[in-house]
Amino acid sequence: MPLTPEQYLRPDVIQQIKRLDLKARFIVEGFLAGLHRSPFHGFSVEFSEHRKYTPGDDLRRIDWGVYGKTDRYYIKKFEAETNVETYLLVDASGSMGYAAGGRMSKMDYAICMAAALGYMMISQLDPVGLFVFDEKVRSFLPPRSKRAHLTNILSTLARTQPAGPTRLGACLHEIAARIPKRSLVILLSDLLDEESDSQEDSQEAVNQALHHFHHGGHDLIVFQVLDHSEIELDFQGQVRFEDPETRQELQVDPEAMRAVYRQQVREFIETYRQQCQSIRADFVTIDNAMTFDKALLEFLLQRQSRY
Repeated sequence: MPLTPEQYLRPDVIQQIKRLDLKARFIVEGFLAGLHRSPFHGFSVEFSEHRKYTPGDDLRRIDWGVYGKTDRYYIKKFEAETNVETYLLVDASGSMGYAAGGRMSKMDYAICMAAALGYMMISQLDPVGLFVFDEKVRSFLPPRSKRAHLTNILSTLARTQPAGPTRLGACLHEIAARIPKRSLVILLSDLLDEESDSQEDSQEAVNQALHHFHHGGHDLIVFQVLDHSEIELDFQGQVRFEDPETRQELQVDPEAMRAVYRQQVREFIETYRQQCQSIRADFVTIDNAMTFDKALLEFLLQRQSRY
């Protein structure tokens, strides 16, 4: 029996598809099919070329064709409003390779998200660039809006493998300095950093780098990509964990430490959420058991609120 568009939003289904271009297309088509049957119908129409009418706008700019499809008033954006460049920042450090329970790894989930966003935005003729990094920037593609550029983005992402240690703060500082003008910046990372000996110092280093984007005038959306078991610690019996970057091992009884662990994870996430709020950046935690439409809808909502 053929799969429905909604089924292509499930990570376990997408995981079985080999070609990244097909993964991106199926995710976006499934997402847009869901939008057309949801209360958010109309978002895909005005995603990059239109915005909602507000009192004071010139009535001559209302797009009556869009009104006929959505029963809502939208106006065509001026060219200056549509040419905002977008940069996808993909963390390819060793910790992103983690997966439990046969799920898609954090790296694969982030790559699929980045591919779907690139596919969606270039289809709307929006210029998109790409940075891939671990302890240093590994790949960079300047923003373009041509269809051939999507092939370059997908090819770069398809070759990306989680490898090196994390120097998240340093890499984000470098990337912020390399983006020449106000842009939309989308970060896909677990936000785990090994630059400092303590978690507090590592988080502070990353927070300072996030502030760098704010000072540069960029609009920032942070997707924190985590493994479901990384959040819940839902293992049974004695478990030996190995750090994918340092190779240090630790044997623990998850049941004995689950409550304390979950509280620390909540605090870890909340620290980043508060820091992002302080610089008017959007922060979304997603896990690799979540269907892709939830993350994409959050992106669409955040972007619509900006432009």
